[in-house]
Amino acid sequence: MDPLIVLLIVLGVLVVLIGGAALVAPRLRRPRPPAPRPPAEAGPVIAPPEEAPEAERPVLERPEPTAGRLVRLRARLARSESALGRGLLALLSRDRLDEDAWEEVEETLLTADVGVDATTELVERLRARTKLLGTRDPAELRAMLAEELVSALDPTLDRSLSATPAEDKPAVLLVVGVNGSGKTTTCGKIARVLIADGHSVVLGAADTFRAAAADQLATWAGRVGAEVVRGPEGADPASVAFDAVRRGIDAGVDTVVVDTAGRLHTKVGLMDELGKVKRVVEKQAPVTETLLVLDATTGQNGLAQARVFTEVVDVTGVALTKLDGTAKGGIVIAVQRKLGLPVKLVGLGEGPDDLAPFDPEQFVNALLGEAR
Repeated sequence: MDPLIVLLIVLGVLVVLIGGAALVAPRLRRPRPPAPRPPAEAGPVIAPPEEAPEAERPVLERPEPTAGRLVRLRARLARSESALGRGLLALLSRDRLDEDAWEEVEETLLTADVGVDATTELVERLRARTKLLGTRDPAELRAMLAEELVSALDPTLDRSLSATPAEDKPAVLLVVGVNGSGKTTTCGKIARVLIADGHSVVLGAADTFRAAAADQLATWAGRVGAEVVRGPEGADPASVAFDAVRRGIDAGVDTVVVDTAGRLHTKVGLMDELGKVKRVVEKQAPVTETLLVLDATTGQNGLAQARVFTEVVDVTGVALTKLDGTAKGGIVIAVQRKLGLPVKLVGLGEGPDDLAPFDPEQFVNALLGEAR
């Protein structure tokens, strides 16, 4: 075979081999896809963090109804019942009522702080009625004594609180009294009484001379959802009272209750300041009620305090506190006889709803105990 032809054949074979290698090589260099990984074991599911619940609003207390409170709290008058009510019944039930017996009746009434004038009148009426009655039957004697005591308490006096708004302005209750009488606590309890009767209330913390007074009032208000207007310690009490009434007008509430600074009735300057509070408040709305808080345990001494207050701010009624802590329940009669003012509220304990509207018949029934 011709060598040239052989050379051409060899070259052709080489070209074919080289071309085939060029086509196969890229395929050989192509990376293999990674082997599929085995499925991972299922781990714990992490839930997104829960949103923190909103702070729970404090549950507001619902004050107990005021109707019948005095009946419910009658057991708190046990001391006066024993000393005054049962003591009188025991004396009047004696077979023979001589002068010694009537002197004991008189002493019992005086010891219970009924007062000299009221005691003299009661003894005279009891003498006449027992002589006319001519009996010592316990039930009849109890009925007679109840009538006389109720009469001495004058059930015709208006004992309602003037707490109803008028002419788009709230009623304003000014609460006055000496330190230690329970004045600020009584303000908080009055707010509960009003709210229980369906009124909306703003409290004015105008006792700026006592650091804890505003905080104490705020605690009482917070329990029932009432608003408190307060100022810095040592602020002008009249200014705070003014702001409280202004807030009451803006908020459209029914009643504004203003707690004033406790003051001694002998401190002329402080009493003048109290008169200023009333004058400033009345630039916005009339003061519809001025309640004097008296401590029942102070007895006749409380009457001297009351007289001076009535000369400064025209007191319209009395809130008699701590009546559960004394055997001198007759102070109710003495206060009304000496001052010509109705006892409108009585405090019969430390509970939030232990301030009761005063009712002469319920009070006398509690003093005399259950009819036998």
